Amino acid sequence: MRQDDWVIIDGDAGVVVVDPSAIILAEYGFKQRQNELDRGRLTRLLHTPAVTMDGQEVELLANIEMPEDAAGAIKAGAVGVGLFRSEFLFMGRQGKLPNEEDQYQAYKRAIEGMQGLPVTIRTVDVGADKPLDNSLRDDAYFNPVLGLRAIRWSLADPAMFLTQLRAILRASVHGPTKLLIPMLAHAHEIRRTVALIDRARAELDNRGIAYGAVKIGAMIEIPAAALALKVFLKYFDFLSIGTNDLIQYTLAIDRADESVAHLYDPMHPAVLGLVAGTIVQGKAAGKDVSVCGEMAGDVGFTRLLLGMGLRSFSMHPAQILAVKQEVLRADAGKLAEWAVQVLAQEESPGRRRAHRGLLHGRRRSPTGETSLLTAGKRRRNGPKGTDTAV
Repeated sequence: MRQDDWVIIDGDAGVVVVDPSAIILAEYGFKQRQNELDRGRLTRLLHTPAVTMDGQEVELLANIEMPEDAAGAIKAGAVGVGLFRSEFLFMGRQGKLPNEEDQYQAYKRAIEGMQGLPVTIRTVDVGADKPLDNSLRDDAYFNPVLGLRAIRWSLADPAMFLTQLRAILRASVHGPTKLLIPMLAHAHEIRRTVALIDRARAELDNRGIAYGAVKIGAMIEIPAAALALKVFLKYFDFLSIGTNDLIQYTLAIDRADESVAHLYDPMHPAVLGLVAGTIVQGKAAGKDVSVCGEMAGDVGFTRLLLGMGLRSFSMHPAQILAVKQEVLRADAGKLAEWAVQVLAQEESPGRRRAHRGLLHGRRRSPTGETSLLTAGKRRRNGPKGTDTAV
């Protein structure tokens, strides 16, 4: 590939075409225009409440990475932020971590940017595929996915963790805020985390600095967590299922390893069972449960998750209207019986062509887009943050 060559990235089919012929280029140009028409039709749903045909209210939240993304979430019709990935404030700083004031100002901007809607801030989740800088590389570890990442990294550096906790607590006075802890697996990790949150509050009290009432939640992204929900429900106010990691840990598949990528199966019965069990147990305990992984924004899974009882989805802002359309067309009561049938299957429906059309419908890329690019250049084809560079 040379500079200024045309490159087509087809997110629907998982295909990359380098230096396409005029006919192929024209075909994908037509697809782009069709996608633009589809998005135009979806915008009519912007102010329509997400309610199923049988009257079930569904919460459609946004995943964001930086405070400036709050504007896009509002524009897309999100009713809040279900996942603010705070690690992006830490990355690319050449080993210099953001101080308390830097973090406080960033969280404050995000919370104020949501104009009174709730914001869920996940504590830093670095490691594996999200290194802080070039000094932390995947090849520095035998298996970084199983290494020092997320809450393990935070608990290994309590001073850093307390700095972040104080910043989030301080920012919570500017609007409704939730605190989300990633990758918990052990009761002792939960107790240490809760103790550090209490300590952060005490330190702010000693400094005479105000902070708000913050609900504390846990991500369910390790099978051990999904299988030991009793202890999580004891300590936390809400749960958020991170399906991306839950799938790879359940199936022992490194989702960044192309040699086993074909085995990464969201429809595997074990994965669906863990997701459904978390939703049911959380609901029975009176605790809110959301899904913030890629499954939440994939319209092929919307009806199945509704049938499992999920009523809170968090996704990239560009996916919200497409998921809302599925919600508006769904009868959650009828889907519940169908979901039971799906969960009872021994084989992954996603691996069988006979069931793919029924369960998935038309599969879309994470942003529902096909991208036309030139090498080394970007062409805008959708909302901010959905373009891709080659």
